[in-house]
Amino acid sequence: MEKIHDILSDKFINSEVEIRGWVYRIRSSGKITFIILRDSSGIIQCVASSDNLNEDQMRELSSMTVESSMEVSGTVRKDDRAITGYELAIKSYKIYERNENFPITKDLGEEFLLDNRHLWIRSREFTSVLKIRSTVFKAFADFFYNNSYYQVQAPMFVSTATEGGSTLFTVDYFGEKVNLTQSSQFYLETLIYSLEKVFTIAPSFRAEKSRTRRHLAEYWHAEGEAAWYSNEDMMKDEEKLIEYIVNEVIKNNSEDLNIIGRDINVLKKIRAPFERIKYRDLIEMANKKFGMDLKYGDDLGADEEYNIMIHFDRPIFVTNYPEELKTFYHKPDPENPGEILCHDMLAPEGYGEVIGGGERIYDLNELLDRLKKNNLNPEDYYWYVDLRKYGSIPHSGFGLGLDRLVTWICGLKNIRDSIPYPRTVRRVKP
Repeated sequence: MEKIHDILSDKFINSEVEIRGWVYRIRSSGKITFIILRDSSGIIQCVASSDNLNEDQMRELSSMTVESSMEVSGTVRKDDRAITGYELAIKSYKIYERNENFPITKDLGEEFLLDNRHLWIRSREFTSVLKIRSTVFKAFADFFYNNSYYQVQAPMFVSTATEGGSTLFTVDYFGEKVNLTQSSQFYLETLIYSLEKVFTIAPSFRAEKSRTRRHLAEYWHAEGEAAWYSNEDMMKDEEKLIEYIVNEVIKNNSEDLNIIGRDINVLKKIRAPFERIKYRDLIEMANKKFGMDLKYGDDLGADEEYNIMIHFDRPIFVTNYPEELKTFYHKPDPENPGEILCHDMLAPEGYGEVIGGGERIYDLNELLDRLKKNNLNPEDYYWYVDLRKYGSIPHSGFGLGLDRLVTWICGLKNIRDSIPYPRTVRRVKP
């Protein structure tokens, strides 16, 4: 049994092959029926002719419906008029299941398509996005394996908040109230004292009632922590990571990028190093060059980042955010009082933040002071505080939203289209 993509080659001309898959398109013309068959690797035109098949077989094949499943045996021919330049002359076939009318068509509303996501994901465009997504996940892990990081895992049920209590999902855990994790960061920090450089790929959950094109309630979070790393060290790894991932997509998914209409030349511009811009300088740039009206201390949300990043064709790092805009664990910049040794990587073309990271506080008293300023009880973070008592060291880390990264690489309009089954403030099915 061959995969369709493998037989789209001159070396298979006049060869007899067997393929199986699903009917993608079908049309009949007199004594000939054309069935476009798809599998996970691609599509090919299969030709049913009365030269090879009897009248009952022709009648059966001409009545096939979209997404019916079948197996086909025949001879490969070259035909420039065919959708992929090759076609298969059917000699025999087996039907596994003949559908009634497939409910997914081009002119359906967005909510209907979301409700029927289990069927919509069969489209060629969605299949291509999922293939690119697979490459992104693999490339992320490969990069860190190749750079002496260890992959680790952290719990999903947690007793503390990483980013803030207002965005926590609370669940019953054997009669006790616990939270779904917002981030694996704290647990990764515990592991650098033995493994030094670690990463994880895991779901995170945030109960933000946000309806922007870049927010999910459940999303795939890729995170890393590294001992002895400064903020700059972390950014250097991250920019090389993004360049590596984009190159892997270009190398492995050029056909998929073409199917979804993504200009590959845009992605070829992604080369490290990326520009570093301090937050205060970005505010000034946004106002003077881009006609925005921002003031120092304003948080950069989806709209602000969009209006800034439409002017860039490569990612940038925004560093040195004001202390009040970042969570308690970020290390203050000793050379710039009131600012934090941190960074956000903003994706170009208006996509905005895909990575947030920076140096972590490693001094015990400094951490306790920051907890107090944020009205947090150190006892709730006893095990995190303990790390600053026993061999504490400088270290840095980051969190990357893989769904956001896929959204940008694919040039999608909404993050919902980067993941098979999106979970948002308004959607929890199918």
